[in-house]
Amino acid sequence: MTPLAPVSVPSAAAYEQLFQQAPCAYLLTGDDGRIGWVNETFLRWTGYERSEVIGTPLPKLFPIGDQILYSTHGQPLLAMVGAVAEVAVEVVGRDGARRPALLSAARTAATDDLPATVRVIIFSAHERRRYERELLAARRAAERSESQRVDAEADLHHLALHDSLTGLLNRAALTGYLQAQFDGSGPLRPGLALAFIDLDHFKSVNDSLGHRAGDELLLTVADRLRGAVRGTAVTARLSGDEFVVVDAVTEPARIGEFAQRLLSVLNEPVLIDGVEVVPSASIGIAFAGQDTRTPERLLRHADIAMYRAKVSGRNSWQVHPQHNDPAADRLRRVGELRHGIERGELVLHYQPRIELDGGAVHSAEALVRWQHPTRGLLSPGEFIELAEDSGLVRELGAWVLEAAVAEAAGWQPVAGRRLGVAVNLSPRQLGDRNMVRLVTDALQRHRLDPSLLTLEITETALMLDPDAALRSLQALARLGVVLAVDDFGTGYSSLTYLKRFPIDELKIDQSFVAGLGVSDGDEAIVASCVQLAHAIGIHAVAEGVETDAQRASLAALGCDLAQGYLYSRPVPVDEFLRWCAAQG
Repeated sequence: MTPLAPVSVPSAAAYEQLFQQAPCAYLLTGDDGRIGWVNETFLRWTGYERSEVIGTPLPKLFPIGDQILYSTHGQPLLAMVGAVAEVAVEVVGRDGARRPALLSAARTAATDDLPATVRVIIFSAHERRRYERELLAARRAAERSESQRVDAEADLHHLALHDSLTGLLNRAALTGYLQAQFDGSGPLRPGLALAFIDLDHFKSVNDSLGHRAGDELLLTVADRLRGAVRGTAVTARLSGDEFVVVDAVTEPARIGEFAQRLLSVLNEPVLIDGVEVVPSASIGIAFAGQDTRTPERLLRHADIAMYRAKVSGRNSWQVHPQHNDPAADRLRRVGELRHGIERGELVLHYQPRIELDGGAVHSAEALVRWQHPTRGLLSPGEFIELAEDSGLVRELGAWVLEAAVAEAAGWQPVAGRRLGVAVNLSPRQLGDRNMVRLVTDALQRHRLDPSLLTLEITETALMLDPDAALRSLQALARLGVVLAVDDFGTGYSSLTYLKRFPIDELKIDQSFVAGLGVSDGDEAIVASCVQLAHAIGIHAVAEGVETDAQRASLAALGCDLAQGYLYSRPVPVDEFLRWCAAQG
C-alpha cells in the first residue's frame, strides 16, 4: 500500500489571518471571562477599538452573557458543560445600541503550555438570516443543478433514440427494438410486420413551398401514423421522407387492411401556407421470419417491396414477394379499387341509344371505366366482379348514379329534345334500403327530370328477392324514372313476374341480336321479345347492334330503340356530345 503523503500543519499566523477575515465575530477569553482576543469582524460590528475590549469582562458587552457563560456563583459554566450552541443574546456596541445576535461558545481545557480558553463565536442575527437564505439558495441551486443534470442526461438519451423533428423513434432505436425481438429466447412476436413508407413527390413540396413547409408535412405525417396504429405498434422515421411502422399482423388476410389504413390516413389533405397538399406514399411490407432474423435484412425486404409499389404507380402498397399470396393480392386489389373510387379515378363513357323509327338520338347508357394509375383504362369486366364480391359495388354504383345524373343535367338539347341517361343497378343496389333516397337526392340535387333517367336491372336481380325488388321498383316508379329489364332472355324470370313489376323497357340481350340474319331461332326469339314488350305496353330495346342488316331486321320487327358499335362505341362524355351534335 502506498503511504499517504504527510499533511502540513498551518502556522499560528495563518490561523490568525483566517479568523481575522471570517464573516462572523470571534472572541477568545480565559476562564475569568475577560476578552483576550477579537477579530476584525467583531470590531467592525461593535465600533470598538481593539484596545477598548481587550481585558474587558464578557458581561459588559453581553448583558445576559453572564447567565449563559457563568453560574450564579461566578464559576465558568463552560467548565462544567463544555459548550453552548446558538443562544440568542444582545451585543452592546460602543454607541450603546443593542444588536441581536446568536452566540456559540466552547471551552478548551488547560495544558502544560496553555491556560484554559473559551472560544466565542457570534453571528449577527441579520447576517445569520442572510447566510441561511444564501445557504438555502445554494442548496436549491445545487438541487436544480442536479435536476438539470438528470434532465440533460434524459434529453441526451431521448435525442440519441428519437428523431429531432417528429419525436418518433430514429433508425438506431428501431434497430435496437427489432434486435431485441430477434434476440428473445422464445419465438418471434407472431405476425411481426414492418411497413416501409416512402412519401411520393416529397421533394416537389420542398422545392415549391420551401423546407419549412416540408417539415410541417413531415410532422403531419408523423402525427397521422401515430394515430393510425395501436398502442403496441412502433413508429419510426428513418431519414428524410422515410418512415416505418412495425405491428403484429397475425392473419395474412389483414395485410391489406393494415396497409390501406396507413394509406388512407396519409391521403387526407393538409393545408400548408394556404396551399392544399394531398400526401401520398409508397409502402412496402415484409414479415419477420427465419430468413429475416436481422433488422437489416427485414428492412431490406420491406425496402424492396416499397420500390415495387413506387414502380407500379405510387400511392400503393406491395408485400415482399416471399410473403405474397392470393388472398393478400386480392385484398391489395380491393384496396386499390376503394382508393380509386375515393380519388376520382373512375370515369363514365357513354354509348348512344337510337330510335329505330327515324334514327334520332334518344339517350345514352352510362358505362363505368377505371383509369388505373398503372394499368391504364380498365373496362367493367376487370373490376365489377371484385366490387361485387368485396361489397364495394354499393359505393361504386352510388358514384356512377351521381356522376351520370350530374353530367346528363348539363347536356344541351339535341334536335330540340333533352337527352336521357341509362344507369345499371346491381343486385346489391336494388336490395339497398337507401337506394330510393340516393336516386331522389341525385335528381333533386342536379334538377334532372326523372323521366330522363333510366335504371337498368337484370333478371337475376329481380329474382333474388322478388318482394323486396317489387317494393323498390314501385317506389322508383312513383318518382317517375324509367325502369328497364336488362339482358332479357338470359335469366329465369317468368312472364308473371314481368307483368307484376312496373317495367317500362325490355332490353333484348346482344347474344340474340347477333344471330339476326344468321339463325332462324335467334330471329324468332327477338321477334317474340318485341311482341311481348308491346303486348304488355312497354318498349323493346336491342343491344349489341353491329351491322346495318341487324338494324334493318330490328326496325322491321318493330323494335323501338337500339344501341351498339354500329352507331358508336362507349366514348367519353365530350366525345359523345360532339357525336350527338354531328347527328344534327
